[in-house]
Amino acid sequence: MNRITQGSLAGSLLMLILGVPTPGRDLPKTVSGVRDIAGQWAPVSDVVLAKLNASGIKPAWPGGTAGVSVDRSNGSVYMIVPDQGVWRSTDKASTFSRADSVSPGSLSGRCETGFALNSDPAGKRLAYFMLDGHSAMMADDGKKWQPFQQLGRGWDFGVVDWSTPDPTTILAMKHESGQELYSSADAGKSWHLLGNGYTAIGIFNSSTFVASTGEGIIRSVDGGVTWRKVSERTPTGRTLCVFKGVGYWVCKEGLLVSKDRGVTWETQGKPIESAWGPFFGKTERQISVVGRVGAESGFWRTDDGGENWKLAAPFPKFEKENAPDWTPSKQWAAGWFTNFGWDPIGDIYYASRMGHPTVKYESGKR
Repeated sequence: MNRITQGSLAGSLLMLILGVPTPGRDLPKTVSGVRDIAGQWAPVSDVVLAKLNASGIKPAWPGGTAGVSVDRSNGSVYMIVPDQGVWRSTDKASTFSRADSVSPGSLSGRCETGFALNSDPAGKRLAYFMLDGHSAMMADDGKKWQPFQQLGRGWDFGVVDWSTPDPTTILAMKHESGQELYSSADAGKSWHLLGNGYTAIGIFNSSTFVASTGEGIIRSVDGGVTWRKVSERTPTGRTLCVFKGVGYWVCKEGLLVSKDRGVTWETQGKPIESAWGPFFGKTERQISVVGRVGAESGFWRTDDGGENWKLAAPFPKFEKENAPDWTPSKQWAAGWFTNFGWDPIGDIYYASRMGHPTVKYESGKR
């Protein structure tokens, strides 16, 4: 695998070829990315970053990009540039347009963890839990935006109750707060502290929450007022994914699944140590996770609900960053700093490491 550098030669050449604007001129709403390179990770954010720079716009610390998510229903890619909002591509990351321009200033900051972007598995809706900036919830494929009330520096990650047409129930973890968990019953207009010490969170409906405090799973049926332990299994994924009414959580043993709104939990399929995901494909049987089997780390995919896993994309190497450390207490294994996404329509895998370019991996197979 080639190392990915922020100041890549490709970005410099593209600046010359495309004729970037001089500082002070208006930034074009749509900018082109790079061509696909089958079988290896390739940057897709270089031209966006180059044109921002040429227009005198410098992304906030740590530069580069800091977040990526994919709408599984149509393959749209959403990419975060620190303090420069969200950029969307509808053509496999070949071109990007500013997605939150319908509500200027509604989104800023960066994604601190791999679960800061919480997408509706059914598609067309996405919540942004930003750090050092403003958060919001997007609906109608970007036509509607609901800003969240700011709380301190913002959030590490969060989850939305996507079971309703107009979501109002949200859980979010406040940054550097002793793992304080907050809930909102009015779509982020106000927040209520539930307690601290939480490591993972999930929502089945407006009153049924699940969480972990580092050992096992606890469940509440009164909106987080009281909790009881329901499983000894401990999720590694920071947020629960509810797909077609079934709850899925990644863990060291593979996929944890609940079909009764968190009352009982069981592992599904064969074990696979995973920290990011799950990402669903065309059906609930088609799943990708980011984890490892033996010493091999990367995107692992199953087409039979976890009975068989195959390596779909190797873990990307980012310049001056260490390889993943899968020790449970380490930040890698906790899903920190790096976002992933999967386009099951094009079978394309995406990654964004905070402070680096967003990259994609396309095997060329369909």
